[in-house]
Amino acid sequence: MITLAAVYALAGIYFAGLSGLSLARRRWGNGGFWGLLALSMLAGDRIGDLGNGVLALALVALAALGLVRPPGQGAAPRPAPASARTLFVPALVIPATALAGTALFALNPALVPPKQATLVALAAGVLLALALCYLWLRPRAAEPLSEGLRLIDTIGWAAVLPQMLASLGAVFALAGVGQVVGDLIGQAIPPGSLLGAVIAYGLGMALFTMVMGNAFAAFPVMIAAVGAPLLITRHHGDPAVICAIGMLAGFCGTLMTPMAANFNIVPAALLDLKDRYGVVRAQVATALPLLAVNIALIYWLGFR
Repeated sequence: MITLAAVYALAGIYFAGLSGLSLARRRWGNGGFWGLLALSMLAGDRIGDLGNGVLALALVALAALGLVRPPGQGAAPRPAPASARTLFVPALVIPATALAGTALFALNPALVPPKQATLVALAAGVLLALALCYLWLRPRAAEPLSEGLRLIDTIGWAAVLPQMLASLGAVFALAGVGQVVGDLIGQAIPPGSLLGAVIAYGLGMALFTMVMGNAFAAFPVMIAAVGAPLLITRHHGDPAVICAIGMLAGFCGTLMTPMAANFNIVPAALLDLKDRYGVVRAQVATALPLLAVNIALIYWLGFR
């Protein structure tokens, strides 16, 4: 049976390759950072909770000390870029394979666990697209790894920010933050008010996402505070609607915060914008009405 262990191993091998290439170029901080990430992918389940915690602190230390740096003047020269039309085909292979693979794996649950089918199919799509690029574009053997390193070094530590923030959300939920937030919200909304609970849930998802930088980090807190006890248990709401559209409400917060650095700060840096927060300012006019629509959809669809 193919499980997520194979996907983690594949990702670990990739990051180990990035680390080795960085060390070969004497970029010690970058090499250490990607090497630690490779270790977490390859041996995270064997080093235990304490080992993973120390590893996460080491990643933070390398980033905070400024040792994870973008490629400088001495970076390897880039090859001549392929046309956008040429690159579109391999890029389209990945989502197409993920979609088809998820459907096929659902017909054969003995091959892939149903809950892991999408991620396994996505990894298969990446491998298939890579093979297509080798056959069609005929790059040098190490060129995909070298270009991957150039891109991820340009993004830097923000590449792992979603995973770190999602982990933080899980820690907050285990620490009982959701219960505390739920008690505070319960005092603010009228007793038994469905509309008040829906508004509190939608706004809470957006606001916590703005603070924590990631809707995946906000979700465990808000589902424990409002979603599960009030909307699902007390008002008998549809869990699928409440969870799915609640995440969309959280993504509205992503559009409005610099804490979502990989979405809002990194693009400004890559495009060399004069206004560091220009991306955030441009997105607010879209995010606010979209948040209102998502809250309305939760109220309309979740309790029919």
